[in-house]
Amino acid sequence: MADYILLMHGDGGEERAADWDVYLERLADAGRLRGGSAIGAGDCYRKSGAPGPVSTHVTGFVRIVAASLAEAETCLAGNPVYEAGGTVEIRLLPEDV
Repeated sequence: MADYILLMHGDGGEERAADWDVYLERLADAGRLRGGSAIGAGDCYRKSGAPGPVSTHVTGFVRIVAASLAEAETCLAGNPVYEAGGTVEIRLLPEDV
């Protein structure tokens, strides 16, 4: 099993807050949930030169465990952002060295 991160983009419709509890509970019951959170305001820093702008399109994340990217994709069902027509980006997290 590998760790994946689902990155929620803020490009969808209205999602209902109550749907998050149902979705996260379903992932936890399946043994897939490893954490997650909304992402708040921040700033960018760079040692030298001007930093790039803060990315505003990523609004939150959910960390899951799955055997493959295809299996991780099955975890989109019920995701409030996905169900509201928004984008959810799935990325493989590298294994600890």
